[in-house]
Amino acid sequence: MAVFVDLNITNCTEVKKLQSIIEMAAHLGYSSVAINHVVDMEKKKPEIGKPISPTDLFPSLPTVQGKSAPIKILTRLTIIASDPSHCNVLRSTSPLTRLYDIVAVYPKTEKLFHAACTSIDVDLICINVTEKYPFFFRRPPVNAAIQRGIFFELIYTPAIKDSTLRRYTISNALSLMQICKGKNIIISSAAEKPIELRSPYDVATLGLLFGLSEASAKAALSVNCRSALLHGETRKTAFGITRTVKKSQTEEEEGATGEPVCKKAKN
Repeated sequence: MAVFVDLNITNCTEVKKLQSIIEMAAHLGYSSVAINHVVDMEKKKPEIGKPISPTDLFPSLPTVQGKSAPIKILTRLTIIASDPSHCNVLRSTSPLTRLYDIVAVYPKTEKLFHAACTSIDVDLICINVTEKYPFFFRRPPVNAAIQRGIFFELIYTPAIKDSTLRRYTISNALSLMQICKGKNIIISSAAEKPIELRSPYDVATLGLLFGLSEASAKAALSVNCRSALLHGETRKTAFGITRTVKKSQTEEEEGATGEPVCKKAKN
């Protein structure tokens, strides 16, 4: 059975709302979710706090629909950056970033996008889907990110909220697919309410509109997420290297039941 993951659940200030979102995710069949702590570096005093603990949310974690195991709650940090200095907190020596299972960057300029792909120590690069992209995706940095085991994240909630946002989401996604050919893509919700979540199979169907194949759309919710988490483990420990392993067509069609794309090798 496929193991589905949502790596972007918005960290709400209301604990009850966050609990209800996670409960809905478990009901829909997600085995793991990541609570996303977003830090906008353009603000005067941006703070990167410690990640929220699952024990602070639930005395007993919700059980995943169709499985006997409880849902796994992960932690994620996303930095919104518009200046190169904003990415200093993402250096591998930063003690705070090592507390998070996933570290992502939301680059607002082409220069920062290029840096995120080639040199910044992150696991995910967030793709803006709420407006027309201010620059064109170029093959060299995108290929560099893929070689480094970094994944590109598309969020689907804007596409189900508004027709204009849906147009931007599909347009930006298709522009990226022309360059990356569907490789290293993750689809997340960024849900702020339980009603915004969709089942993994519905999201995979939406992935077809983004230019993904059926196998790639399923992988964007499963095996690619597992690979991104493995990349995060390597980043946190700072030991070994992350390398990309090619998957056979059969494994791609099997989706999340296959092995992770990235594996850690000893020096």
